Amino acid sequence: MNDNAALKPADLTLPALLAAAMKAIVENDLFTIGEAKIRGQAHRVFSNIPNDLAQFFAETSAAQGDKTFLIYEGEHLTFGELHERSLKFANAMATRHGVKQGDHVAIAMRNYPEWCVAYVGLISLGAVVVPLNAWWKGDELKFGLEDSGAKIVIVDGRRLEYIKPYKDELGLTLILARDDGEGADDRLESLVAAGDAKQPKLSIDPDDRYCIVYTSGSTGNPKGVVLTHRGALSALYSWFFILTIIEDVRGCSLAGDDPGILLAVPLFHVTGSHSIFMFSFLLGRRVVIMHRWNAEEAAEIIKKEALTNFVGVPSQSFELMRAAGNDGLKTLVDVGSGGAKRPPDQVEKLGKAFYQASPSSGYGLSETNALACVISQNFYQDRPGSTGRPAPPLTDIKIVKDGADQPSNEVGEIWIRSPANFEGYWNLPDETAKAVTEDGWFRTGDLGYMDEEDFLYIVDRIKDIIIRGGENISCLEVEAAAYEHESVAEAAAFSVPDERLGEVVGLVYYLKKGAALDAADLRAFMGERIAGFKVPERIWVSPAPLPRLGTEKFDKLMIKKVAQQHPPTLEI
Repeated sequence: MNDNAALKPADLTLPALLAAAMKAIVENDLFTIGEAKIRGQAHRVFSNIPNDLAQFFAETSAAQGDKTFLIYEGEHLTFGELHERSLKFANAMATRHGVKQGDHVAIAMRNYPEWCVAYVGLISLGAVVVPLNAWWKGDELKFGLEDSGAKIVIVDGRRLEYIKPYKDELGLTLILARDDGEGADDRLESLVAAGDAKQPKLSIDPDDRYCIVYTSGSTGNPKGVVLTHRGALSALYSWFFILTIIEDVRGCSLAGDDPGILLAVPLFHVTGSHSIFMFSFLLGRRVVIMHRWNAEEAAEIIKKEALTNFVGVPSQSFELMRAAGNDGLKTLVDVGSGGAKRPPDQVEKLGKAFYQASPSSGYGLSETNALACVISQNFYQDRPGSTGRPAPPLTDIKIVKDGADQPSNEVGEIWIRSPANFEGYWNLPDETAKAVTEDGWFRTGDLGYMDEEDFLYIVDRIKDIIIRGGENISCLEVEAAAYEHESVAEAAAFSVPDERLGEVVGLVYYLKKGAALDAADLRAFMGERIAGFKVPERIWVSPAPLPRLGTEKFDKLMIKKVAQQHPPTLEI
């Protein structure tokens, strides 16, 4: 490991950032704050950002022009080329397939440049994009198509085979991209070749729908989260505001002088579509698409392309750190995580391991267009268990328990209010009413607390709390204790039914390659770090990596189900 603290910028302070924030709001027209009624409630909004995402892509592509944007296995597309292809696709979709503003059109494919062409093209046409989980199989894809009402689907070869059996039943038009295959009605490449590059003439309201993204929930059917143009743009420009004020204080950018980022998470999730793809469009940042995650290959790509940023789930950044070795990946300036809480002990290790990069983390949900909190630099090193302060200047967060707002350091449900919040759950009015209050607060279902300086700490999901004999136990806390052992690669905690206590703590762990650690030794190790009642009483050693959902989060339902079909390795 390299000790490179001397190479990293001086510490940030809250007063300095506050001063920079006020300066940006006063001096930069882009960050002028006004007020707008959104679904009947007054919200702070950016007054001078683009009206809608179609305008956003048109203006940003014109500004970035011939700069390289997408790189995929030797293929290169500039900002201008991507937008031109997207407009051609949009216009051909309108003339050849009758797609018009407000129509629902699905994308079901893995991360390809064509995914981005289709996404931007459909938005430019005023359609509602439905990005389907590329890990879903037949029945799951059928559910997403039936639920969303999408009748046209942009597919790759694998998804074509999964969806074809339902084509006639659902009345689908299938448009194949990149791959070979039989049974499609058209090809994306043919549409691009046939269309013209004129910007479609539309009248889009900022609060019109632009996307239905499906949650990756581990129980029941996924819910369709309805996102609006204003919601997505509010997230993008809030992150841009944060980068602007940090750059003002630091004197250098968190995106680097020649920004580039690795795309190693799915585009059908808001981390991929928003935090990486669309935010890179705003920043003029190159995006290198990985075909499949492999830490060693990722490290080589970062070196070859001189990438400055990485964003992935915590396990990916930790694997990247090991793959980087003593080199430290010298072009990286920021190593971010999202989608799950990063174990606190990893924050210091990442900070020491990378040449001049600082670890960062974000908290957000599909329902908030990925916007809520951001933490980086010395704030993260000093508070590795925190997920940051509410993203300025549009986001408000509070902690609520039994209907009452909680003071500092008291645990309750995390509520979020901002113009980035979703419209509601598609075709689920009762679920929407449970999740969104009359005055516009989104009840996240996450438990947490805020300290005296408004740094947020996530304790757990409400549904993931283990109640052992009346004591609440956080799965995240149990998992963090397991991750402190150097031999543990993956760990998942969950409740196990118990006749006497109601529930006890169960844990499944998977070892790093070449490591050896028996369950009793791990339990003793964890017992030195957390209270006795939190230490797992049923432990399983997994022979393979733990199953994950499409967003790379662990599939807790499947892990628990499989574990309980086998006797535990250790039972107390």
